[in-house]
Amino acid sequence: MTPSDMARIHALAMTVPAPWTVQDFEDMSKLDGAFSVWKAQAGFALGRVVMDEAELLTLAVDPAVRRQGIGRFCLAAFEDKAAAHGAKSFHLEVARTNAAAITLYLSANWQQTGVRKAYYKAADARIDAILMTKRLVTD
Repeated sequence: MTPSDMARIHALAMTVPAPWTVQDFEDMSKLDGAFSVWKAQAGFALGRVVMDEAELLTLAVDPAVRRQGIGRFCLAAFEDKAAAHGAKSFHLEVARTNAAAITLYLSANWQQTGVRKAYYKAADARIDAILMTKRLVTD
């Protein structure tokens, strides 16, 4: 999936935070440890691994095909690929107002670990970011 494909889906899917541009995706893709996973041309996750920690930078699904398991597939693929690159814990930020995403993460055993007050800027308000973490169980 190209940065242009990602920007198109992101623009359809996101309001808070604001959709990323093609240039944003090109820049993020160049970060050390960056990788993406996707399902057809319908959804994707972009993340990165630094040492033994992974950060889910964004996950987006085209609204026309939501509720078909694409977000769950992309999240699981992100976790699998990050673990294959040595990640033992995963982190993300999600807008408090994004109930669907929060439900997805909680159902995948992510835990809320904090809040960044007024982190996201919306057209008429500031919205808290919920910080979430998932740790791999290791023996």
